[in-house]
Amino acid sequence: MHDCAHSDYDTYQGAALVPGVVMTVEPGLYFHAHDETVPPELRGVGVRLEDDLLVTADGAEVLSGALPIDAAGVEEWTKERIGG
Repeated sequence: MHDCAHSDYDTYQGAALVPGVVMTVEPGLYFHAHDETVPPELRGVGVRLEDDLLVTADGAEVLSGALPIDAAGVEEWTKERIGG
């Protein structure tokens, strides 16, 4: 379930992190379109980086670790797949 605010605490937020559980960690930064405290070119812009993690018996495995997260890496990854 993506929107955990409507989930039962014991089955979501309070659930044990046992091997086999997969979760998404998605920090984000968003600028409101009318926020005059940021440069005009950033107003209305949002960026969210997502990683999928698998809980293992020894810790965790980042399932999305091979994907790029910086601008240059994303551009290169895209060019390799769709050209340009």
